Amino acid sequence: MSQIKKRISALRKAMANAGIDAYLIPSSDPHQSEYVAEHWNSRNWISGFTGSAGIVVVTAKAAFLWTDSRYFLQADTELKGTGITLQKQVVPHAPEHLDWLNHHLTNNAVIGLDGKNFSVGQVKALKNKVAAKGITVDTTQDLIAEIWEDRPNLPNTPIFDHKEKFAGQSRKEKIRAIQAKMETYGATHHLMTTLDDIAWTFNIRGKDVAFNPVAIANAVIGKEVSYLFIDPQKVPDSLRKDFDKLAIVIKPYDGLDQFLRELNGKILVDPDKINAHLHSLIDTDKLIYAPTIAMQLKAIKNEVEIAHMKAVMVRDGVALTKFYRWLEKELKSRTVTECEVAEQLAYYRNAQGFYHGESFAAIVGYNANGAIVHYRAMPETCAAIEKSGVLLIDSGGQYEDGTTDITRTISLGRATKEQKKCYTLVLKGHIAIATLVFPRGTKGIQMDAFARQALWRNHLDYGHGTGHGVGFFLNVHEPPQGFTTTASRGGLTPIEEGMITSNEPGFYKTGEFGIRTENLMLTVDDETNEYGDFLRFETITLFPIDKKLIDLKLLTDLEIDWINQYHQEVEDQLLPHLSKEEQKWLEEKCREIG
Repeated sequence: MSQIKKRISALRKAMANAGIDAYLIPSSDPHQSEYVAEHWNSRNWISGFTGSAGIVVVTAKAAFLWTDSRYFLQADTELKGTGITLQKQVVPHAPEHLDWLNHHLTNNAVIGLDGKNFSVGQVKALKNKVAAKGITVDTTQDLIAEIWEDRPNLPNTPIFDHKEKFAGQSRKEKIRAIQAKMETYGATHHLMTTLDDIAWTFNIRGKDVAFNPVAIANAVIGKEVSYLFIDPQKVPDSLRKDFDKLAIVIKPYDGLDQFLRELNGKILVDPDKINAHLHSLIDTDKLIYAPTIAMQLKAIKNEVEIAHMKAVMVRDGVALTKFYRWLEKELKSRTVTECEVAEQLAYYRNAQGFYHGESFAAIVGYNANGAIVHYRAMPETCAAIEKSGVLLIDSGGQYEDGTTDITRTISLGRATKEQKKCYTLVLKGHIAIATLVFPRGTKGIQMDAFARQALWRNHLDYGHGTGHGVGFFLNVHEPPQGFTTTASRGGLTPIEEGMITSNEPGFYKTGEFGIRTENLMLTVDDETNEYGDFLRFETITLFPIDKKLIDLKLLTDLEIDWINQYHQEVEDQLLPHLSKEEQKWLEEKCREIG
């Protein structure tokens, strides 16, 4: 019996002992994080599926994984031999497992889950879905803790100061801004559980999870005193002294439960972020529901952050120039594995200064692997890249003065007519978003279709959103905004001046190739007239787009002009930082088309 089957068998025994008919294991942690510490990596442990999104449902006789189209091919491979059946989500991030539970469970069945790892909104949706059948939802069952014998401990790495010269605002200013917003809601306290919002508010960073520079903590902002719930050993003396001056009280991470039970006043919580366990500790008459205040504040980058982000894009562009030159040279004499590509990307970024690691696991997909949207090359299975075919590389860096995320698709040989057509259609969608002018208040869901128009006209599409918010030395996937097809918080959030958002349409032909072109964009003011305030995007990522894959016949004059102007900006920004040989290489990549 495989390890996964043994674990599921152990879980079923625990379910039987607890009187549970179906058990749910999500991808998240008590903070609703995308990337979680190994201690909370329960869904991966129970299933073997390593994607960042998905939920496992186990019953007495069956087990299922729900995930979206980004991971269909990956899940097919990783679930083989586990006894777990893949359920393909039609709509990304939609809770489609709720319908299955409601349809397949008998009347008066019991669903079990650990309420620490589900938001109160998720639990409410589950209870509403199954209520008519008298199904009970027990949120107190941490059955994984019972069966995971060698479960890793919580990380104990120290936090560090994110200096004001980078952040542009002091922690005192940020706390006061939150307190001012609390007053408008009539709240005396604001509970924050999301790790990136806490890191932004207190100008701290950590190394507790992969890729996102955050520390495991909770926080409560009061009218005069703020509380940071964190392992005290993780706070260096220098930060502790500054916290004391600002009435920031350090409390143990596990002390929040008792604190909330005893807390009086009106407590503002985010129903999409607070977990069901913490929510159960607060009397209903004390609660005020609203989005996490810091989430919206940090989405609007200040002038200092914007200046640093633009400087980071130059350094990142230099690193990418050095990397792609290296790749071209190596492929003339040998094959290069996808894993080696990821390693070399990190090597060149690390040489740029202020580097703290990747902002996510680099996606290096050669030919058919490029069609796996969130593919991650592994040493034992990664492909050997030759001087032919199509290579998709989606990567990013975490720098102390900014976060990057860029995707380029390049031809390594003679591109086919189909590859050129699909690449150009994707590029047309990218340009359509990059050149949008829109009235203030326009939402991401209103913009997404612009990226798909050229593909749709050719009866093609892609199964992921077109863009996401990006943090400043924080989460590369940062809410609240995004370009999406669904009426989610991301899609319904207005795109505001100062936001940084990715622009990444794509196309994927299973078994053959994947295409995606991604830049980051800053929302800026455009014009105000009698018809309103208009905004536009400024592309800030700096690296050339592969001209060998472009079918000029499919482009308009305006699209050709945009490509040439973008490449001129890339040259202007990067050339002063390159050697003569590198300059010559970049100039050729940026040579005018049309």
